[in-house]
Amino acid sequence: MDPAASRPAVVIDNGTGYTKMGFAGNVEPCFIVPTVVAVNESFLNQSRSSSKANWLAQHSAGVMADLDFFIGDEALARSKSSSTYNLTYPIRHGQVDNWDAMERFWQQCIFNYLRCDPEDHYFLLTESPLTAPESREYTGEIMFETFNVPGLYIAVNSVLALAAGYTTSKVGTWC
Repeated sequence: MDPAASRPAVVIDNGTGYTKMGFAGNVEPCFIVPTVVAVNESFLNQSRSSSKANWLAQHSAGVMADLDFFIGDEALARSKSSSTYNLTYPIRHGQVDNWDAMERFWQQCIFNYLRCDPEDHYFLLTESPLTAPESREYTGEIMFETFNVPGLYIAVNSVLALAAGYTTSKVGTWC
């Protein structure tokens, strides 16, 4: 039997300002964090000088330590307390602007916040209504190839909001 079928799906609602993450079936998100990444300048300078293939090789080999980047409130606090961290906003106007930062953001969401193995859960991600098909394809590529998720559904956030309101609203005819 598929182990992902017996576990709740991971839900990540990526927004320009905040990201909400949790598990399907919960009443509210487990975490709501600012969608921001603080990257250590030393790693940033190193990755600029190296090619993308080299960065991916280092990333998969574990060269990039957890202390090289932070997300959310931790990122904001690090950037204020230390000048060695630069803030990056991976999503601008509802569209992913920096895919490397977005991948790091998802990594922290999955492993440090939700503390789950992505191979054991299905994933539901949200996107903006005007997201290009290429962006959706790249999101799928990252989720399947980097995190090895068994299943992925990418939904438009406004449609999910309507669906949630439809199932939880209490419409009465008391008037």
